[in-house]
Amino acid sequence: MENRLGVVGIVIEDREHTAARVNAILSDYGHCIVGRMGIPYRERGVAVIALIVDGTTDTIGALTGKLGSLPGVKVRAALTGKER
Repeated sequence: MENRLGVVGIVIEDREHTAARVNAILSDYGHCIVGRMGIPYRERGVAVIALIVDGTTDTIGALTGKLGSLPGVKVRAALTGKER
């Protein structure tokens, strides 16, 4: 299976209780993360993370699935249409 390039957006609503679990999952998938930007938005009580990813659809799907299964974590991905 070929790799696809994309962006993954993550919003964490309960940072104090889920940040360690989110970071553990991101570490497990570090091989397909090209870049990461994280912003704590204190006024809204959330944290926002943007990832640039390069991996197979199965790998990126597993990453987003594990993150999305955590309580208080919302995830969306946008991938390139063409495999490279």
